[in-house]
Amino acid sequence: MTRAVIASVVALVAIAPAVSKHRAAEIDAQSRGQRELVADLSAADPIARTRAACELRELGDGAADAIQPLVGLLGDGAPVESSVCGRLSWRGGPDDLTTPGEQAAAALVAIGTRAFQPVMSTLRSQVWNARRNAAWALGAFDDQRAVSALIDTLKDPEPGVREQAAWALGALDDASAVQGLSSALKDADPRVRRQAAWALGAIDDPRATNALSAALTDPDDRTREQAAWALGAIDDSSAVPALLRALSDKTDTVRKQAAWALGAIDDARAVDGLIRALSDQSTGVREQSAWALGAIGDPRALPGLLPSLKDASASVRKQAAWAIGVIGK
Repeated sequence: MTRAVIASVVALVAIAPAVSKHRAAEIDAQSRGQRELVADLSAADPIARTRAACELRELGDGAADAIQPLVGLLGDGAPVESSVCGRLSWRGGPDDLTTPGEQAAAALVAIGTRAFQPVMSTLRSQVWNARRNAAWALGAFDDQRAVSALIDTLKDPEPGVREQAAWALGALDDASAVQGLSSALKDADPRVRRQAAWALGAIDDPRATNALSAALTDPDDRTREQAAWALGAIDDSSAVPALLRALSDKTDTVRKQAAWALGAIDDARAVDGLIRALSDQSTGVREQSAWALGAIGDPRALPGLLPSLKDASASVRKQAAWAIGVIGK
């Protein structure tokens, strides 16, 4: 062996222990950091608890040792500014508040599969905030094992929990939830009804059409609007008569969503109703009706669309011109 080779081998042997010690120190520092974050989950200050959960979330599956403390934090509903974590909470909105429990749920989802069963067990917690945050996490896990338990949670005594369970079932997109969500369209709380309508649209199963069509007469404006969207997403022509009636709804956002849904379903039976809707007092409804007529593509719509080329709104004129062009091809 040459002197140069011997020297390089000696150098490698000398460096290896130093590299190993450096890595060990790095691991030890990470471990100490995680222990400190776990300790902060019990801090008196809710801001400290929230920040600790956020930082554990950033560790992903490296924070597996924190699963139980995070599960214990799920019921913490102390309001904290979302900016504490440098990002929005999962509830969205730039001025939104978050809670330590919400951020604990996000951290558990980031940890992954090992956190699934502990979160599932929290659906039986006596603290309603914990059940709500667990329901959100189960939807975010995207694990079908949660479907049955979430269907049962649609009967939770707290509306906030039922609402979150409906969202989670929509996120999981499992057709076995259709019956439970259809029943939730009659929930006493409008927030639950709205979320159930969204979830049924997300699942996209025609078996929900009748229940959603009935929801177009719900006393809550936003529920009717969400039901119209869901019917368009499902694309079942049996919803056309109910959606045509919704074109006369007292609320313009519902009429607009019904017009969109009729265009999405693409059924020629909607043409006459959509032509009448071109005279709606709402610009948004007129514009959406013009789009829907173009999407359906029936030549019978042309005489009705021509006057819309002189509509007071530029957006309506533009949409009518597009529809005429599409139909004329």
